[in-house]
Amino acid sequence: MSNGLLGTNVVAQIGIIVRDIERVAQNYADFFGIEKPKWAWTDPVEQARTEYGGEPTPARAKLAFIDAGQLQIELIEPDEHPSTWRQFLDEHGEGVHHIAFFIKGMKEKIELLNERGMPLQQKGEYTGGRYAYHDTFDQLKVLVELLENDN
Repeated sequence: MSNGLLGTNVVAQIGIIVRDIERVAQNYADFFGIEKPKWAWTDPVEQARTEYGGEPTPARAKLAFIDAGQLQIELIEPDEHPSTWRQFLDEHGEGVHHIAFFIKGMKEKIELLNERGMPLQQKGEYTGGRYAYHDTFDQLKVLVELLENDN
């Protein structure tokens, strides 16, 4: 069985864009019968080195994570700066933004998806790794996020 373009077929995360992370996090907590997840800001630009559309951006977002069995739900409340998160919220409102996969070989995977007509939209660093969002909406009807952890 092939693991496709990314070397994996396991969806690790679903990302959902929200306007009010406090409210939505509480709704998920009530729905799942769990403690409300705490949110935290993404790393500052000096650490994250975020690029959106090939240009540096100071964009940040509030993130909250909910472990739901084998899948993680990520709630994302973007700030006002240009980003894939802000663009999605402005154009589509709240909703499912991406599905994420843990991968190895970020640079090669970015090139491969770009060659397949799935252009890089945003990339950056986080403590312990890096991420890249690709515009796969035409093909998959959702964005794809690549996550590569150090180690």
